[in-house]
Amino acid sequence: MRVRLAYFVSHPIQYQTPLLRRIAQEDDIDLTVFFSSDLSVRGYSDEGFGGVQVKWDIPLLEGYRHEFLPGIRKSGGVGVTRPISHGILSCLRKGKFDAVWVHGYHTLDSMHAILAAKLLGLPVLLRAESSLDDRPRGGAKLAAKKVFFRMLSPLVNCVMPIGSKNEAYWRTYLDGKTPMFRMPYSVDNEYFRQRAAEAAGGREELRRSLGLEPRRPVMLFASKLQTRKRCMDLVEAFLQLRRGAGDEPTAYLLIVGDGEERGALERRIGESGSPHVRMLGFQNQSELPRFFDLCDVFVLPSIHEPWGLIVNEVMSAGRAVVVTDQVGCAPDLVCDGENGFVFPAGNVEALSAALQRFVDNPGLGARMGQKSRERIAECSFEQDVEGLRRALQVAVRGFGV
Repeated sequence: MRVRLAYFVSHPIQYQTPLLRRIAQEDDIDLTVFFSSDLSVRGYSDEGFGGVQVKWDIPLLEGYRHEFLPGIRKSGGVGVTRPISHGILSCLRKGKFDAVWVHGYHTLDSMHAILAAKLLGLPVLLRAESSLDDRPRGGAKLAAKKVFFRMLSPLVNCVMPIGSKNEAYWRTYLDGKTPMFRMPYSVDNEYFRQRAAEAAGGREELRRSLGLEPRRPVMLFASKLQTRKRCMDLVEAFLQLRRGAGDEPTAYLLIVGDGEERGALERRIGESGSPHVRMLGFQNQSELPRFFDLCDVFVLPSIHEPWGLIVNEVMSAGRAVVVTDQVGCAPDLVCDGENGFVFPAGNVEALSAALQRFVDNPGLGARMGQKSRERIAECSFEQDVEGLRRALQVAVRGFGV
């Protein structure tokens, strides 16, 4: 049986595009993707990056069938009530789909797609990023959330958790009867492995251009400079590292990204007098592997981080990683002491102690990086396709028989 699958998502997402191309290669899955917005294709001002004009330098629409839904409130960003699309019911009826896959449940369009599918008697597969520690909530909000999920559960045939924390979330809020099929958050591992390997030839030139002395470990942060990303914790932890000969730190810190915290970070770095921190601004997707190759360890000190796909990318490049216990991928990708370290969110002293281990043990980053590459091989698009197929086998009668 060849199943016709409709996938509804807010906009073309750079992390998802390679996965959609991979799914489109399956002979028995006829995939059509419906987007509510085209903002990532036409370019947009990303408030998370401090208003930087973002236009991704990788193809977002190649290799799979897609349509942009008509509607209103199409300008501006993407949120709970924006954009508002119409015609979802007619798209599903016209396409004679067998199942509907929806990314998220928190927007009007995602609920529109779920309700339209149920009206037509189509099974709904749901995938989302939520975790129990994504943000603090009061008693009233938690009560309202439980009421919402009591209404949502009967509308969903199965969910596809992206990882352990997401699975715990579904087990907490759904009715306990909804089937779950793991569809882990993954990236194109081979792409990032190859791009980092290609960047190795220009490593010394990049090092010289940044004024980095040889044989000193390089620590990397690459994300939006938002409060929840806690880059200031990383700066403070770096400044606490024990000094080497000549009263100088024996490491460099590179900060890639832009956003609301940039000014505060620059002021703190200036006050410290440290010449060993580099603020490098926003770098597009294709530029990041150069910095993955240059670093010895990647650090993501976030709180309320749903997953952290950049950790997948860095691990594919064979680098050690240090993350907080509130980074969603931590229990699935980071084995503490093996391919990196996990520290309590907000604990600057614990973060500094983890970084100090790379300073004191020059070969540690390389050894952990090799473990990262081995571990990330178990989190790939092949696992995603397998999880999707298992969900379809339960949701669509006759599929896979």
